[in-house]
Amino acid sequence: MKVLLYTEGEKTIGKSGFGKAIKHQMKALDEVGIKYTTNPSDDYDILHINTYFLKSYRLAKKAKKQGKKIVYHAHSTEEDYKDGFIFGRQTSKIFKKILIKCYSLGDIIITPTPYSKRLLEGYKGLENKKIVALSNGIELDLFKQNKNDRENFRKRYNYTEKDKVIIGIGLYSRRKGIVDFVNLAKRLPEYKFIWFGSSPLSIATSDVKKAVRTKLDNLTFAGYVEQKRIVEAMNGCDLYLFPTLEETEGIPIIEACACKTKALIRDIPVFSEWLEDGKNVYKAKDIDEFEKKIKKILNDELPYLGNEAYKVAAERDIKTIGKKLKEIYYSLLV
Repeated sequence: MKVLLYTEGEKTIGKSGFGKAIKHQMKALDEVGIKYTTNPSDDYDILHINTYFLKSYRLAKKAKKQGKKIVYHAHSTEEDYKDGFIFGRQTSKIFKKILIKCYSLGDIIITPTPYSKRLLEGYKGLENKKIVALSNGIELDLFKQNKNDRENFRKRYNYTEKDKVIIGIGLYSRRKGIVDFVNLAKRLPEYKFIWFGSSPLSIATSDVKKAVRTKLDNLTFAGYVEQKRIVEAMNGCDLYLFPTLEETEGIPIIEACACKTKALIRDIPVFSEWLEDGKNVYKAKDIDEFEKKIKKILNDELPYLGNEAYKVAAERDIKTIGKKLKEIYYSLLV
């Protein structure tokens, strides 16, 4: 068995969570010994396709005509698209039609969580498709704490050991909660806030542009950094804050769990079945609750949950994900 892992525009999406998920697929297949190629000209038995652009659609149509089996990976939904960038809300219905047209070509559709699975099952045109929820996973071994991580992180960004540092991760997108992140920095000048990740401001909504251009003594926009710097930050900060408004999964929170980092996330449906408030993370519904819980967490007024959080990450190690992908592939060839 040989799989064609196909991703259109990989250079463009490579710095996003989307791009990270695709790298995880490759690693997962390596772990379980599944042969794969990324070249559409090669021979293959199963097409595992990740994108919904025109070339992707045409490749899927061609594979269908050739009798190939297709796994369509549903990384996106209308719900996580419409609050992403400028004109997202105005074009979300068109985007949804494109997704349905592409995803419907799959013999099996994979999506990261039970939440995104339910969303897709509610789309007209996909109600009779086989849809499987499977985490994008993480490379658990990459997140082992190095004794120098905290020192290196703080030295790199000029924080002292006494500083209480809060990190956020994501594109410059309203959906990622960056506006609330900046407003919390305004409300809590006693803490340091740093945001990792970036995307062109030209496609950002006006509130995001204003947020990113905000100048505060306690706020830093670090831009895109490589994975090992994220690991340092996770292990060197005092809190990971994830005020996202919508996700199909949210890889950074799994990474925070792997590092046993204190984490505060928005209480939204995608997290309801696998992240529990007060058990493995803390949750907040709005900016006022975020402010209150940040203070409690950083003042050690709430219990540490890192050991329970780690269990969430361990269940999503790519070694486990690879085994489940292998089962999905073989189910198509029976």
